[in-house]
Amino acid sequence: MNQKHLQIIADTLGIRSKQIENTVELLNEGATIPFISRYRKEVTGSLDEVQVADIQTQYNKLNELEKRREAILKSVEEQGKLTDELRSKINATYNMTELEDIYLPFKQKRKTRASMAREKGLEPLANELWAQKSINVEKLAAAFLNEQVATIDDALAGARDIMAEKVSEDMNARNLVRNLFEREGVVKTKLVKGKEVEAAKYKDYFDFHEPLSKSPSHRILAMRRGEDEGFLRFAISPNDEPYVLEKLEDEFVIADNEASNEVVKAVHDAYERLLAPSIETEFRNISKDKADADAIQVFIQNLRQLLLSAPLGQRRVLGIDPGFRTGCKIVCLDESGTLLFNTTIYPHPPQNNEREAVEKIKELVKKYQIQAISVGNGTAGRETETLCRGIKFEHPLSLFMVSEAGASIYSASDVAREEFPELDLTVRGAISIGRRLMDPLAELVKIDPKSIGVGQYQHDVNQPALKESLDRTVESCVNQVGINLNTASKHLLTYVSGLGPSLAQAIVKHRTENGMFKNRAQLKKVARLGDKAYEQCAGFLRIREAENPLDNTSVHPESYHVVEKMAKDLKISVKELIEKKDVRKQIKLNDYVSEKVGLPTLNDIMKELDKPGLDPRGEAKSFEFADVHSLADLKTGMILPGIVTNITNFGAFVDIGVKQDGLVHISQMTNRFIKTPNEVVSLQQHVQVKIIELDMARKRVMLSMKDI
Repeated sequence: MNQKHLQIIADTLGIRSKQIENTVELLNEGATIPFISRYRKEVTGSLDEVQVADIQTQYNKLNELEKRREAILKSVEEQGKLTDELRSKINATYNMTELEDIYLPFKQKRKTRASMAREKGLEPLANELWAQKSINVEKLAAAFLNEQVATIDDALAGARDIMAEKVSEDMNARNLVRNLFEREGVVKTKLVKGKEVEAAKYKDYFDFHEPLSKSPSHRILAMRRGEDEGFLRFAISPNDEPYVLEKLEDEFVIADNEASNEVVKAVHDAYERLLAPSIETEFRNISKDKADADAIQVFIQNLRQLLLSAPLGQRRVLGIDPGFRTGCKIVCLDESGTLLFNTTIYPHPPQNNEREAVEKIKELVKKYQIQAISVGNGTAGRETETLCRGIKFEHPLSLFMVSEAGASIYSASDVAREEFPELDLTVRGAISIGRRLMDPLAELVKIDPKSIGVGQYQHDVNQPALKESLDRTVESCVNQVGINLNTASKHLLTYVSGLGPSLAQAIVKHRTENGMFKNRAQLKKVARLGDKAYEQCAGFLRIREAENPLDNTSVHPESYHVVEKMAKDLKISVKELIEKKDVRKQIKLNDYVSEKVGLPTLNDIMKELDKPGLDPRGEAKSFEFADVHSLADLKTGMILPGIVTNITNFGAFVDIGVKQDGLVHISQMTNRFIKTPNEVVSLQQHVQVKIIELDMARKRVMLSMKDI
């Protein structure tokens, strides 16, 4: 690997170059980020997933820069303009912006005012003026009149166009303007004339300006969305443009005569027509990239919390997809999520068959030995929850309200059609609602993360970058939890380290044809699952009641011999070693350190033996809203229980049971200063909130968590 690249990544991330080199080697060998961070700590120096991913990102960026450098060198060489000095200059930079600035004068352009002036033979005139000697400018320009240049003014205008392009392509000039944009850039928005009514939601930005450096990501994205929708004009410019022009004049004007006056005009034209728009575009892109990165990070944090929500576990569940006119779709699921029965009840208007609905629910709960009820939180959700809470069952039941976000997307997807080809869309939705309670991770991986509704401006950000980040987050969560090899769906297996759709399908097929896996080693019999894939996936797959108890842990098969030696030294079985915590205390880890197994791996093994196969997500807890059902039931000052449904950079949205989530602004979360809401709340957290403001017209509820 390029040593210069190693040093650049090390300086950027603050990680030792040897750690980076080892990590890149693993990545190049096909190792996944979850595998590297979990099972190669000795090699990487215990880098976590975020650090490994950052190394991969920086490494890919440098590879892209090298490809661009090669393309630029080839282009300039083909033009016959590649000098040794220029080659050295191009090879010396590792900054993409600087590289493009160097290439700018040689870049093939569409026809410009400067190129047309050159075609008219005005470049010598521009060069004479650029020298800024004391000359008679009009007399000099007269010598360049021809069929294409009719007047002295035309000749001077063409010469200024050539000089303006020269200024705009000068690296010092570009950096000067770039630095001023960075220090003094101001974001400005104006309402597009005649759009006052349509643009009402952007009222805050009708005449708005603030320093670019202080404009948060959500505001940048909001303003840009207003621009995209045709309601706002959005611009970035230095706060003091006369000062910018003065600095540019200092850079290029070296005399005080007729020729230098022409240079002054060219400099002003260069800034207004070429430099300012070009650098503004740069900063529009930079601010957009930063806003995208911030928004994607918010989405990642929310998605991770949602995917790692506590599951109810293997219980018999009655799932309800509520509705008014079309009724409530009911499904009964067994402990593994298999559909046992489905029907529809009509307890709400316009049918109002409440008594019949109650009897049907009681009958199903008894017949299918239901242990919990999962109610979707969409239309008629609260009404259905109230109905179920009022039913007197023979045995106590837990009742949960579950987010429906993305359920309709799943219902119409190829995944749902493959699972339930004979069922109606609405029944599929009810199954998803029931299964989300049992295992949120297993069910939500079937849905495009963008459809889950836990981000900010997710449709406005860079879509490939968003998809890559969200897919990586799903993969991270799946591997963090560990997957039951004998019950996992193809879609869940797809995200396991080293697998993917093809091998996931092969595992399911093998399981169907040959029965349940009895040990991890049997994975090697799966078609096309080679040694590398086995190495990457084995530690993340669990086998309940396995022949070898280590197969139900995160201990990798490559380390089984270590645990077996520990057990042998203590004269007990591996099963006894796992069961007897007091015996494990006798183990001296340093006795088991070897060339391939170090203390980081040994410590991980001991932690896993303390809690073999334990789900790190905990267990779902039931929640009950207060007796409020609509905005009309609310009053300022009320203190209510709620569930955090979404987190943004500016606050958290909380469901208080009235079909309209309230907002707890970041300033209303705590009395201490916090940078992000994630310091105080997490997704699905149960909280107490106070209503501090009601806007019935716009259906807005402002909440506070302070002093409650």
